[in-house]
Amino acid sequence: MIAYSLRALLLVFTLFIIATNGQAAVTKQAFDETVFAQLQEDGAAILVDVKATWCSTCAKQKKILEAYAKARPDSKLVILEVDFDDQKDLVKRFKAPRQSTLVLFSGKERRWFSVAETRKDKIFAALDQVSVTKK
Repeated sequence: MIAYSLRALLLVFTLFIIATNGQAAVTKQAFDETVFAQLQEDGAAILVDVKATWCSTCAKQKKILEAYAKARPDSKLVILEVDFDDQKDLVKRFKAPRQSTLVLFSGKERRWFSVAETRKDKIFAALDQVSVTKK
């Protein structure tokens, strides 16, 4: 019952962030199927980050994603983290050949897939395709 309540609260929080039109910049959380499905239905910018705590490439990507959040305060990107070691079903679902896989969605459409990318300009360019509102 408690786990269900926490998942519901997490979903409400994520939907609040989307509804506030990016007033709460980039958000990050553990992958949750309900949240992912709702974000896809809402046409949100979603980055599935398949990572491992022991992965040095993942650590570099984390720094780049943190820099992106600071550089793009109006971004509406939601990062859903998948643990490479403990969530093998999701690793398989997203066809991640290894940790440090990034899969970017705009709603239900997969827009970018990358393995071990650590070039800041490449990651920023991919994320900008779906997460920055054009004025």
